[in-house]
Amino acid sequence: MSDSLDNLAAVLRRFAAERDWDQFHTPKNLVMALVAETGELVEHFQWLTPAESAEVVNDEHKADRVSDELADVLIYLVRLADVLGIDLLAAAARKVAENALRYPPERSYGSAEKAPPLGS
Repeated sequence: MSDSLDNLAAVLRRFAAERDWDQFHTPKNLVMALVAETGELVEHFQWLTPAESAEVVNDEHKADRVSDELADVLIYLVRLADVLGIDLLAAAARKVAENALRYPPERSYGSAEKAPPLGS
């Protein structure tokens, strides 16, 4: 992971250890917490039009709430990756490279159609 993600993972690791929360930070529990926080993020966009959703950041109160939920999602994602020993940036780089092969511009430009997995 990058220095900043590594630093965040270390801060979260220390935070959990100081509270004896490692016993609760199992992959299953962290995934469940991640899903819950993602659901809380969704609530801020659920009934908005696409145009309204793009304007959320222009309302300071809404932007703060969305920012807090994004932070919660990031925290649980980084903590989960740390517990599992997964380098998020390396995993993301692999996924972007795979998606570049699955969705070449000449076939995918302007299309939301899902491509088959590689090797299909």
